[in-house]
Amino acid sequence: MAVLSKIRQHSAIMIGVIALALFSFIIQDLFSNGSFGSSSKDVGSINGKDISFEDFRIKVSNVEKSGQGVSSTEASRQVWDQEVTIALLSAEFDKLGLRVGEKHIIDVLKADQNIGKNPMFLNGAGMFDIAKFKEYFKANPEQAQFLKEREKDAELNAKFQIYNTLIKAGIYTTESEGKFNYEMGANKVSFAYVAGLFSTIKDSDVKVTDAEILEFMKASPKKFKSEETRKIEYVLIEDKASAADVNEVKTKVNSLLSGSVVYNQATGKNDTLAGFKNTKNVIEFVNSNSDVPYDSSYVAKKDLPAVDADKLYNLAPGEVYGPYVFGKYYCISKSLGRKASVNAKASHILISYEGTQVPAKREKRTKEEAKTKAEEILAQVTANPDSFLMLAFTSSDDSSAQQGGDLGYFAQNAMVKPFNDFVFNNGIGKVGLVETQFGYHIIKVTDKQDGIRLATVAQKIEASEATSDKAFTQATKFEMDAADKDFNKVAKDMTLTVSPAVSVKAMDENFGPLGNQRTIVRWAFEKDTKEGAVKRFEVANIGHVIAKVKAIDNSGLIPVDQARPYVESILKNKKKAEILKAKMNGSSLEAIAKATGTTVQQATDVTLENPVLTGGVGQEPKVVGNAFALAANKLSAPIEGVTGVYVVKNISTVKAPALKSYTDNVAKLKAQSASEVNRVLPALKDDADIKDNRKDFNY
Repeated sequence: MAVLSKIRQHSAIMIGVIALALFSFIIQDLFSNGSFGSSSKDVGSINGKDISFEDFRIKVSNVEKSGQGVSSTEASRQVWDQEVTIALLSAEFDKLGLRVGEKHIIDVLKADQNIGKNPMFLNGAGMFDIAKFKEYFKANPEQAQFLKEREKDAELNAKFQIYNTLIKAGIYTTESEGKFNYEMGANKVSFAYVAGLFSTIKDSDVKVTDAEILEFMKASPKKFKSEETRKIEYVLIEDKASAADVNEVKTKVNSLLSGSVVYNQATGKNDTLAGFKNTKNVIEFVNSNSDVPYDSSYVAKKDLPAVDADKLYNLAPGEVYGPYVFGKYYCISKSLGRKASVNAKASHILISYEGTQVPAKREKRTKEEAKTKAEEILAQVTANPDSFLMLAFTSSDDSSAQQGGDLGYFAQNAMVKPFNDFVFNNGIGKVGLVETQFGYHIIKVTDKQDGIRLATVAQKIEASEATSDKAFTQATKFEMDAADKDFNKVAKDMTLTVSPAVSVKAMDENFGPLGNQRTIVRWAFEKDTKEGAVKRFEVANIGHVIAKVKAIDNSGLIPVDQARPYVESILKNKKKAEILKAKMNGSSLEAIAKATGTTVQQATDVTLENPVLTGGVGQEPKVVGNAFALAANKLSAPIEGVTGVYVVKNISTVKAPALKSYTDNVAKLKAQSASEVNRVLPALKDDADIKDNRKDFNY
């Protein structure tokens, strides 16, 4: 059963980039209230086919329990993407009438190493035995459902493989296309031109309004397509220690340094308690007075708090340093002595062999061959130590080869035992050969670090109850006042800062600089949350966030401010083009150059394949294309290009000689179009009617 358990964990079959892994189990907290009052029982639909909430939540739960460490929102995204992919492709499979038999399904199942290479299903020759496979499930009927689920996945995969093959077969390159590709690189044109560059007009001289950007986006809605968004501004009131809180912690830590006198009710006398400087039991003192328990490890200087590292590292045994601030703690530390070589630095060259757990072997070799090669490299390094770096680059099977074999610093027992023992039992500069389960290592010890053991009393700097109450009161007052008053004015009156608005989509988890704040995003998309709504949220380790829905955008387009960096330059160039065109008057290039204050320039033997103009202009395919289209000595109308407006005069066009065959060009185009198959799924999504109701179910 352990073997079957392993198959269960790893047998999700992948189909290229679309990951048709299917999952099933239940989310505990999120679904205790069913569909949270949603009137729909469906989490969405694809081309009219509904996706049941109940089925969907089971699959989401399975992803959450899969050990990937994903949140419920991320799990829902993964499952939603899978559902959309499966629905769209299955519809295509049905249209084409694709069918697969047992052989197809078995071939896909065998591709899973946990099935195809499972000893339970292999015959005497080490080959997969279908009879053994079937016999296992016949003898274990309780596992029949497991097999059915795997077969469903395998059937989809098998159909996809056929579908993928059909798509690839439908992508072809003609001889005419090959000829055109040849001519693009071989035909040449020489021309004179005048360029009115956009850069000659200041950006400040042309203005682009939000309305113009919106109009531009509406003309190409698919290009700027977006989900519904909410723009949320907020005020952050941090729940952090006040200056008084910080001083209180510092005073408390200081008081621990020296002894104190306390009254003992049992004896009726005063007792003198030893302080940190004089205590005989340092470990007990730390554990009794510190928010961080005693750590007996030796620490290298590089791992000490940067500001205080020198002073801490150079403490004599028994000497005390502090108080000092480290992160969110006030600390005092006592040296308990130093130790040599707590960390080491080494480089290695790994020579692996067949059977070792090394994923990136440079070549296949037996254990004996690996040992021989390792000994040869050791001899080279011994004779010429400077060759180690290059030999690691060219010979090592470890990923550290790219760093010349350098493994950086590591502590005792961080490496496998033979490796660890060699490094820590030898001095700096020592080179040797050891064997581990990964293969043979040529090791060079490059450095060692001593460490210090510190006993540290650390008390956390945090807000006192009074400070937290004050923050809560302030946040609550702000929430109440801002609910029916101007958000920014209330903030100003209370000397608070309104943070820049954050734009979020319904299934986002991150909320600007505050990171994962799914609760705030969920609230913003609730049906009762209208534009102008205000609500306070308590955020762990941060404080209070009072959020306001500043704007709701359900236009289906990305926000204007998000599109502006891309669209603004395009629209500015269009306006600049009109200004430049108005200047480019004249019956000759010389006259046009004079009118625009520029000079006539020359372009020689330019091709459509590489339509580059010199002088820092760059690629101008439209300009070069127009030059090819002109008759000799003919002048063009102004051409709006990438970097400016151009007027060109064809000097000469040289057509390349025809070839008997354009096979090489056809082959080049075929290689370029090989990835076209990956555009099928995005195209299906663009044309599909997809309704996503996940936000109504509080994901």
